[in-house]
Amino acid sequence: MNDAVYNFKVIDRQTFIEFLNLLHKGFLDNPESWENKTLPDFLAALSSYTEDIQAYYDNMKLGINADKPDWSTFADIFKGATIYE
Repeated sequence: MNDAVYNFKVIDRQTFIEFLNLLHKGFLDNPESWENKTLPDFLAALSSYTEDIQAYYDNMKLGINADKPDWSTFADIFKGATIYE
């Protein structure tokens, strides 16, 4: 995943849309950087990472409750699904 995607701040629906466009462009430009390159693999990783994201937030001491998500939580899940095994 490129730095533009990783560092992009999602704060609302519009910035989430912009984030998804960046994520898509990042895949098209550099698919080898993604662990999950097919839709079935990506969807499986998306599900698994959604299940595990609270542990990530807790380990990083971010103070985020994944059970009360906002647009940035969804962006974190999509970013994680690009590399989650």
